[in-house]
Amino acid sequence: MEAALIIFALMLLTFVGLGAYLTVKAVGAAKRGVERTVAQARRSVEDTTLRAKSFGQVGVAGALAQLRLDLRTSMRATQQALAEGAQVDASLRESLALFERLSAHGHELDGELKRLEQEPDRQRTGELLPDLRERAAKIIQAADSLRWAARDRARRFAEDEISLLSEQIEMESGALRDWSREPVDDLAAAAAEWDAAQAAAPGPAQAPKPTPAPPPAALNPPTPTMQYPWQKTPRPESAG
Repeated sequence: MEAALIIFALMLLTFVGLGAYLTVKAVGAAKRGVERTVAQARRSVEDTTLRAKSFGQVGVAGALAQLRLDLRTSMRATQQALAEGAQVDASLRESLALFERLSAHGHELDGELKRLEQEPDRQRTGELLPDLRERAAKIIQAADSLRWAARDRARRFAEDEISLLSEQIEMESGALRDWSREPVDDLAAAAAEWDAAQAAAPGPAQAPKPTPAPPPAALNPPTPTMQYPWQKTPRPESAG
């Protein structure tokens, strides 16, 4: 009885622990989903604001907004392309690691540009613009290079797969056309091949004729004539 109670208690603790683990996992997944949704909404709002500033403002403020918008657009597109490509092509994981290092510089520059948007000294900020544009151009160029290389690689693989698939389809089409002949034609061709093979093969050796058996003895064979020693041998002329 005590053993049954112990087993029941262990099973209960196991179910409770499993339920708690699943609950924590579900809460964590929901929390990450909410955070991801909030981050995406925040990025969308910020991009819209930057786009409005780049068109609505002139001078240093508009230039800073345009730099941030170009940088964020390029980095986001490259990250998405590499992440999607790495799921089907393991060789892109190294490119994705390089992009993470590049992304750190991109975030640093974006933060610096964001701080300069609130800088009241526009003249000093304007003097920094050439250097900021050069840094942004290098990061954007590197990100674009990774993105287009990944896309070119995916397109080449797709073209190779299409070419291989086309060859296989052509072979299958030829096989289907060959199988479309009438069964009667196939049977006639097989019969003709069989006859030709039989005609070309050497004939079997003729078996020797059996030796005729001697005729059976008569039912009443003649009784041989007894010859006595005192009898004379008959002459040939008396035999007639």
